[in-house]
Amino acid sequence: MFNSPRQGQRYVGVTTNGFSGSLVDENPLASSSVYDDGLQDPWSAAPSPSPTPVPQNNTIFNAVIADATVPGIYHQAFAAVDVGGLGEVSVNALSRVLTTSSLPAATVDKIVNLVSSKPRVSKLEFFVALALVALAQSGKDVSIEQVAALSSQNTLPEPTLDLDRLQPSTSTFAPTPYRQNTAQTIRPAPAYSDDPWSTNKYTALPANPAFGSGTGFNPAPPAPPPISSVSSVAGTGLPDFWWKRQENVRVTLLGQQGFILNRYVVYEIGTERGDTVVRRYSEFTFLWDCLQRRYPFRLFPALPPKRIGADEQFLEQRRKGLARALNFVINHPVIKDDGILASFLTEPSFETWRKTASISLDEESASKKVDKVEEMAIPSDFEEKIATIRAKLNPLIDHWQRICILAERIMKRQEAAAVRLPPALRKSFLPTHFTLPILSPASTISSLPGSPTSAMSNSLSGSILGLSIPPPTTENQGDMARLTNTLRAIIEVGEPCWRGDDCELSNGVRTGLARVSDYTQRQAELSEDRTRVLLDTTLESLKSQRDLYLATRDMFIRHDRLSIDQVERLKKRIESNSVKLDGIRTAQKDGWAEEADRLTGLIERDQATVTAQLNRRVFIRVCLWHELRVVLHNRENTLITQAVHNFAREERQYSEGVTHIWQSLEEATEGMPYE
Repeated sequence: MFNSPRQGQRYVGVTTNGFSGSLVDENPLASSSVYDDGLQDPWSAAPSPSPTPVPQNNTIFNAVIADATVPGIYHQAFAAVDVGGLGEVSVNALSRVLTTSSLPAATVDKIVNLVSSKPRVSKLEFFVALALVALAQSGKDVSIEQVAALSSQNTLPEPTLDLDRLQPSTSTFAPTPYRQNTAQTIRPAPAYSDDPWSTNKYTALPANPAFGSGTGFNPAPPAPPPISSVSSVAGTGLPDFWWKRQENVRVTLLGQQGFILNRYVVYEIGTERGDTVVRRYSEFTFLWDCLQRRYPFRLFPALPPKRIGADEQFLEQRRKGLARALNFVINHPVIKDDGILASFLTEPSFETWRKTASISLDEESASKKVDKVEEMAIPSDFEEKIATIRAKLNPLIDHWQRICILAERIMKRQEAAAVRLPPALRKSFLPTHFTLPILSPASTISSLPGSPTSAMSNSLSGSILGLSIPPPTTENQGDMARLTNTLRAIIEVGEPCWRGDDCELSNGVRTGLARVSDYTQRQAELSEDRTRVLLDTTLESLKSQRDLYLATRDMFIRHDRLSIDQVERLKKRIESNSVKLDGIRTAQKDGWAEEADRLTGLIERDQATVTAQLNRRVFIRVCLWHELRVVLHNRENTLITQAVHNFAREERQYSEGVTHIWQSLEEATEGMPYE
């Protein structure tokens, strides 16, 4: 049951807010979704296409390695450079490991090009490279076919590597780990029943459990002292320097578990509230369903959906989406104190907790009261402010989605990730990265002078921030790591000089080239790590800004659907029953007393309902004003300021690092001879 996509509920007709759709009532990320993150509709609820258009090298190397026993030196070498547990390393890191084999640079370059044409290599590609190193060291044929033949005999060769002299990384940018290293022992997830949804009991709200102290998860400076809070409809508000007190949630992909017909992906969640916990995607959806019912008029983003046959790219995009969503709600001034959320983040087995706890799904207006101060704080032009925000949402969503796509494209180019593809795959794959999604019909971008939607789409498809997009190259794009290997190969070929060993000119030039290769390796290392940090921090900040406006749009759609009440109808019924009651009392026919009591009871119940619904109206207005004033206004301005400052500081540090590398190279090669 968990392998089927969630059904999209149709939001029929044109809503009063003028929006074309909802992330709550429709498929959250349909074909025109702004959540596609540069993929071909990765959030579609439809089954994944088979096969995926992107070439999967891991499939090839799965066949090469097969079920052969991998020697321990393979895992040891990989762990030495995969310090973040990413499950993949850069070509530069692979080259540094292969250099410890004392093989000629030309052979190292050949092996690197054999296993991968991309800037990063997977664990299987890394293992195949080590097998090729062992073949080269033993004087055998260096080929993938030879590795496959040895693997079929379960006799993978062991290379001789001097890992003690492995050159350490000189980069100051540390990539964020997102996947557990498969060489580590993975803590198993709690056992799940076939139908964990069958035993929920929705009665009373469980007590909010105390948060365990645990170890701080974020290696940033120590957390500031806790801020005391007063429970009210407006929540705790946002104190001074609140952006420095943001709680961090880390979501790590553990992999798939379960049997063949019931496979599911599990995630490890780490917070400052206690030990890490393991959750599956269906538990995320349960939490979000509860939050939407309890806080329908609060701001929080939608979850990325499920997809049948999801590939690695989709799972990584979904992991990042889940992390952004959790980080949003755990820092929301009201939702962060929710008992179900606390249990989700701290309970070792969330399924067991759900079976034993009594969970209330009552709307928060049923238990929270609004005082006169909060009611009077609503501005007189509240409706006008709402209308202004509604009018801006669709253009803002479109613009921020374009920023996300353009930024990711630039970062991917910087990483040299776009390589030449086989002709059979080129047509179906390249448009994903070189076209932009069509703007939504509700967008106001087309109203800009001289920039209709179609023209803008075409112009942006042909340029990035004013820079022309070069056509696909005819060869794989190289990078600094391959340049380093090639330079070292040139040095080996040219040694010794054909005129004799005492040629000072040739020896001096070779020494200079050796120093060039050393510094190009440093530059490759710095650039690759910087790009990875950009993808994990800056790009996620931009997507969080986009998610904020999507969440605002969803909140308004929920408001239009759920704020409807029966006050006017009940008032008419009360008036009608009151007239009937007066007539019965005046006539005083047989049995009039019983009928009068019945009508009196109906009138009193309707009056109590009217009072409750009027109070709910006030609560909804106060709630919306709080979300717009406290949450939206602060987050849309302060967090983007924080992201810009961090980006500028990191770019400055990166530029200083690059400048230092080339200044050092200039000094190191100053003595290269001319004659």
